[in-house]
Amino acid sequence: MTYREAILLGESILQKAKIVDAKNDAWLLLAMACRINHTYYYVHMDEEMSQEQIGEYQALLSKRAERIPLQYIVGEQEFMGLKFRVNSNVLIPRQDTETLVEEALKVIEPGMRVLDMCTGSGCIIISILKNTTNVDGAACDISKQALNVAKENARINGVFVDFERSDLFEHVDEMYDVIVSNPPYIRSDEIPHLMPEVSVFEPHEALDGSEDGLLFYRRIIKDCRANLKPQGRLLFEIGCDQGRQVSEMMQFAGFSDVHVIKDLAGNDRVVSGVFDSKEEKHV
Repeated sequence: MTYREAILLGESILQKAKIVDAKNDAWLLLAMACRINHTYYYVHMDEEMSQEQIGEYQALLSKRAERIPLQYIVGEQEFMGLKFRVNSNVLIPRQDTETLVEEALKVIEPGMRVLDMCTGSGCIIISILKNTTNVDGAACDISKQALNVAKENARINGVFVDFERSDLFEHVDEMYDVIVSNPPYIRSDEIPHLMPEVSVFEPHEALDGSEDGLLFYRRIIKDCRANLKPQGRLLFEIGCDQGRQVSEMMQFAGFSDVHVIKDLAGNDRVVSGVFDSKEEKHV
């Protein structure tokens, strides 16, 4: 089998498995199996592959045909121009979440302390620290396995993050100028209807926002007052239909300058607000 024939075979197999971008995935898996780049492929596309290469490629195709996410097979995903290790213990970083990072960068100044709640792979806090100077970053997650991935990503990207295993604010003791969070926000009854790459293979504890998808927004908004400085800012990633509800929760809890930011696709994606009051209100 030549490299060219391998691409055609892989595309056919993945199309039958209903993979949307079958040709691109076939190429990426071939490149991984054979350790080649585009230049090598175009020069050698009609050369025969070794039996070892064919075997490894077919094994990778089988995994992808089972709808295992490409990023879990390859073991990494790009986010904000940086490379992040990923596995089935963390959500795969998505372009939508770059909107949250970009909005956070607009308000973060040198000397500030930033907390990333529900950090997962660590892509949010690591990207923030790579794009700022003299900023202290901390992150927490309830999953020990996710934190192991995040710690490795911090090491790879050359930043220091103070990681803490915590059920939201349970073990958070410090005060922060900015808190960012991409919490679980998908309604429980929606998860089974998502594409298999998500519903079967991504960690449900990082997806499931309970019956209405808003459980973790309520908890974070209520409990952050002990760790968010006066005039500190809270920024959330949200589902595209959650902007009004999350905004109202924040306003009821004493936040001002609450506004919704759209992502590049024009969907509501981030809610941001400034904490003005310590007065306890119903959320």
